[in-house]
Amino acid sequence: MAVTKHRIVSGDDSEIHDEPHIEGSRVTVLHVHERVEGRGLRPETVAERLNLDLADVYEALAYYHRNPEEMQAVEDHRETVAAESETLEKPERDTSSTRTSNTRWSIGSGTATTRWYTST
Repeated sequence: MAVTKHRIVSGDDSEIHDEPHIEGSRVTVLHVHERVEGRGLRPETVAERLNLDLADVYEALAYYHRNPEEMQAVEDHRETVAAESETLEKPERDTSSTRTSNTRWSIGSGTATTRWYTST
């Protein structure tokens, strides 16, 4: 009997994402789903472009469809974060002084000396 190892890491178990992703990569299940079912790319194309096994692409798609509530929560979270980031105020840039550098190379030694200047 063949043993199947699932290569999808849930968002709860992940150390790099707060959403399901393919083990050993940063590619999320939602990213794969968006490429295949959202953009209409072939699974083979997605696997090639993202340097994944074709089986990983199909596993991600299966996970997406087996866990609709979790994936809807991921999509809702992404939309909330995007909406919040649009409402953030951008910091005003202080134009009263500008920091510039002047780098001089010492010929033959392979070293550089950088001096920073602040103009007002």
